[in-house]
Amino acid sequence: MLERLAVILAAGQGKRMKSKLYKVLHPVCGKPMVGHVLDTVREIGVSRSVVVVGHGAEAVQAYLGPTAEYALQAEQLGTGHAVKQAKDLLGQEKGTTIVICGDTPLITAETLEGLAQLHESRGAAATILTAEMDDPKGYGRVIRDTSGAVLKIVEQKDCSPEEDAVREINTGTYCFDNAKLFAALDKVTNTNAQQEYYLTDVIGILHGQGEQIEAYLTKDVSESIGVNDRVALSVAEGYMRERIVRKHMLNGVTVIDPSSTYIGSGVVIGADTVLYPNTWLHGQTQIGEDCVIGPQAEIHNTIVRSGATVKHSVLDEAEVGSGTSVGPFAYLRPGAKLGEHVKIGDFVEVKNATIGDHSKVSHLSYVGDAKVGSNVNIGCGAITVNYDGYNKSITDIKDDAFIGSNVNLIAPVKIGKGAYVVAGSTVTHDVPDNDLAISRPRQENKAGYADKIRARAKAKKKRSE
Repeated sequence: MLERLAVILAAGQGKRMKSKLYKVLHPVCGKPMVGHVLDTVREIGVSRSVVVVGHGAEAVQAYLGPTAEYALQAEQLGTGHAVKQAKDLLGQEKGTTIVICGDTPLITAETLEGLAQLHESRGAAATILTAEMDDPKGYGRVIRDTSGAVLKIVEQKDCSPEEDAVREINTGTYCFDNAKLFAALDKVTNTNAQQEYYLTDVIGILHGQGEQIEAYLTKDVSESIGVNDRVALSVAEGYMRERIVRKHMLNGVTVIDPSSTYIGSGVVIGADTVLYPNTWLHGQTQIGEDCVIGPQAEIHNTIVRSGATVKHSVLDEAEVGSGTSVGPFAYLRPGAKLGEHVKIGDFVEVKNATIGDHSKVSHLSYVGDAKVGSNVNIGCGAITVNYDGYNKSITDIKDDAFIGSNVNLIAPVKIGKGAYVVAGSTVTHDVPDNDLAISRPRQENKAGYADKIRARAKAKKKRSE
């Protein structure tokens, strides 16, 4: 098998995006477009990938890091000029070079593999990925002779009326014989309406030399979408979302309403999990098998293990154990780690805290910077008071402890194994194992005093009128 190389064009500023963020870094389903493209070429066995950068070079390189090589296009003088910048890195290589734009996130590995296989099996000098469009406005046209052989590609602005009527378009993705590509680039000129060096002219040059030119027609025209503005970005997002949701459903995930379900490209979901409407799964989230997620769940970079339930809640960089239930209306912040069969109920917030197996925080509580053991019950309105304005301190609650309603645990403090904290207490000292802690004033009832309070209040109101 021939060595496969890739040149990814990512130098354009993308003025039509009207954004401070460089075009190829705009995300589609949570991943920058250039990241989608680089991952796709790797899937088909590309051994070296050169990303041609220009505008925003530092930002693109910071995102991709050492996963690629880089060539700088200091001036944007056309696609041919851009590819030529990779010559110092790849010019001496032999094999198949895929040239692809960094703003085409929808191209699949299956399509690229088909393109490369056709190119290599035919021994072609160049193979063009094409698509047929009902309205090809804005795209270069693929011009064939009467036998169907590819002659050349003509950019929209340079088309004759007859060429403008052609519906087969150039997607901007190619396979080339690497040596022939760089040799032909040396012959490309800028005698065209834009005064740019077009990569498409390489096709005509190779044809004029008697080289074989092939074309591979993509089955799905949506793969040809290049993102040049926010409208196209939205269209690409829609296609990608549909593709991702479909993949998970075919892998055994039930999605009640695909149109209202968002799944990021890096999300993993186990079989027999059910996603209810308005569920948003972002980043590197991992959902186990047999889970119930949603409705109205937003989960980011979180691990949810098998058999767990999350509804009407937000989870961010957290871990949820098997059989655990979260919500409704809970908030798991970064560092929240829940054991197995834990219950986190309504309006509970957990931050940077571990909660052991079979423990419960049923409602209206805050647990932050805490270590909570197994079989602990934390009552309604209980709070770990973890911040003094300067420092965060730890609350340590041991196994089998009981924390009553409206308890304030003033950290740093330790509640021992099997200890019992009475409702309404403010705890400032450690509670030993199996002790009962109570910290509240003794109740005093004053007979008939309520009438005096009401009379005093009424008099005050009357004087103010």
